[in-house]
Amino acid sequence: MSGSSGMLAPAGIVDYVEHSALDKVALPFQRLFVMAMIGGMFISLGGLLAVVIAGGSPGLQASNPGLLKFVFGAVFPLGFIAVVLTGVDLFTSNCATQMVPLQRQKITVVDVLKVWVISYGGNFIGALFTAWAFAYMTGLFKPGEPATLYLLSLAHHKLENPFVTTFFKGILANILVCVAAWQAYSAKDTMGRMMAIWLPVMAFVALGMEHSIANMFFIPAAMLAGLDASWGDFVFHNLIPATLGNIVGGALVIGLPYAWIYQQGVAEH
Repeated sequence: MSGSSGMLAPAGIVDYVEHSALDKVALPFQRLFVMAMIGGMFISLGGLLAVVIAGGSPGLQASNPGLLKFVFGAVFPLGFIAVVLTGVDLFTSNCATQMVPLQRQKITVVDVLKVWVISYGGNFIGALFTAWAFAYMTGLFKPGEPATLYLLSLAHHKLENPFVTTFFKGILANILVCVAAWQAYSAKDTMGRMMAIWLPVMAFVALGMEHSIANMFFIPAAMLAGLDASWGDFVFHNLIPATLGNIVGGALVIGLPYAWIYQQGVAEH
């Protein structure tokens, strides 16, 4: 399953994903929920760092907006790297990973939905806590400051896109997130895993795609900083289409195809 390069081969990655997904199905509710809360917090901390750094660079935004997008994307993967390396939980990667044992008929759709619901709920709590505790209560976003204006603008643009636009942005976001997870599983050392995660995650953020868990931080944090938006605006104008897109991108574009391509008994030949 692995070569001289110290990498796990593609068929080995899919088998690894199956084992980790089955382990997650077997976890008690409380453990998975706490893992998901920490996962939501980590993703949010990556978002917090990205907003403070990119938002605090108004001169760069005016002179070189493409470079600013890269800077924003370059620091955001802090959170996803932490999720993978420390073994906590993220709904969006579960969209793909749970498809492998499902396709191999080792779990049921009910098992998948249970993991997704617990993971999504825990991620939401972790993200909301981070928005309140570490964006609002720390005073990082004072009225009128560049980083605050950047956060408000970021959230405003996320809420004004049509449903179908956010949906398709959600698809591409989770294609790249799940590719990041898949690539991370191929590496056997910490630096290899970090680089495997960094490139795709940087790409989806720099491209301005929609990641439901990150948005659970960005938009509530902006609301606490004064964004004129309601919870209904957030849920219906962003969270629902982004989540549906994330499910399609993770489950239908990455998870199921890879499970089918590298079926047990086929991958070895």
